Amino acid sequence: MIRKFKNEDLEIIMELWLNTNIHAHDFIAEDYWRNNFELVKGMLPCAELYVCEIENEIKAFVGIDNGYIAGIFVSGEMQSKGLGKQLLEKAKELYASLSLNVYKKNVKAVHFYQRENFVIEKEQVDENTGELEYFMVWSK
Repeated sequence: MIRKFKNEDLEIIMELWLNTNIHAHDFIAEDYWRNNFELVKGMLPCAELYVCEIENEIKAFVGIDNGYIAGIFVSGEMQSKGLGKQLLEKAKELYASLSLNVYKKNVKAVHFYQRENFVIEKEQVDENTGELEYFMVWSK
């Protein structure tokens, strides 16, 4: 079930944010994610957040900021089971166009967004990590 974020979800989604980032971005030092934990924790509630619950446990979430997908995070055991697609469909219901940045080395995520009709608009360097990323867009 997909539902809007509640304040009491914050600790759970932050744990999911940290674990997913460390696992998906093994090309970035783990300290980067840990050092940004509190910053993100403070900013996350300002975004439009939707969580995906299975048996009353949050297994995935998406953060959206005016049509910009800040990220889709799916717990390790639930990856490739359609939760990311469900959250993306929710975002597509809400916005006529979407954009996002994804690391070029995160090939699995790049292919996921391409399957979902996102197009690479440009390649750029993430100033925070020095890694190449794609800016991708989708529209109805």
